[in-house]
Amino acid sequence: MDIPHLHDWPATEAEAVALQTALAPRVDLSRPLERFEYVAGCDLAYHLTEPVAFAAVVVVRAADGAVVETRTATREVTFPYVPGLLSFREVPALLSAFADLRRTPDAVMLDGQGVAHPRRFGLACHLGLWLGLPCLGCAKSWLVGDRGEPGGEAGAASPLTIGGEVVGAVVRSAAGAKPVYVSPGHNIDLASALAVVRATLSGYRHPTPTREAHLAGNVLRQAYRGGPPA
Repeated sequence: MDIPHLHDWPATEAEAVALQTALAPRVDLSRPLERFEYVAGCDLAYHLTEPVAFAAVVVVRAADGAVVETRTATREVTFPYVPGLLSFREVPALLSAFADLRRTPDAVMLDGQGVAHPRRFGLACHLGLWLGLPCLGCAKSWLVGDRGEPGGEAGAASPLTIGGEVVGAVVRSAAGAKPVYVSPGHNIDLASALAVVRATLSGYRHPTPTREAHLAGNVLRQAYRGGPPA
């Protein structure tokens, strides 16, 4: 994929917050996704003792969950872990993996937040602006907002709100599993983000795209033998 340069990477937390604030108005949540045949799932694994991240992007066919392409990247981590600033740790490595992708997906799903974020600029927003693709968050962890408990069946959803504004949904991704937190990131509306998640449920807590990316990232981590990241 050809990925235009969006910005240089900040070195401090204050610079990162300022950049989020500046970029947030560029997020577009108005676009319905008319169709999606291929969905890319993204995830990162981290080395347990070294500042190294293992990024995986896996493109699956929505109709049957078949994996059609996998790309990975190993990168040094240069930004600290700060709640609300996860994208500054993860997007650089994900961009390295996306740069090698041959098939452009119709939508991108990742384990992180979209606009369900204190500054309405979570990981899915940030990655979506870099890629220019419909991007949505499907996070295992709650970050912010008022949430209701969805029904027990797979695909059941309840609103996720901030100050009365609906910013996402709490979704039961598998019967009996803890819910996930879905929010649009960029170039997609909430209804379409929910449709992508529901169409790719896997029977596990992760939908198929992010589950496959999670597995691929762990394989890459297990194969790592030290030395400079590729």
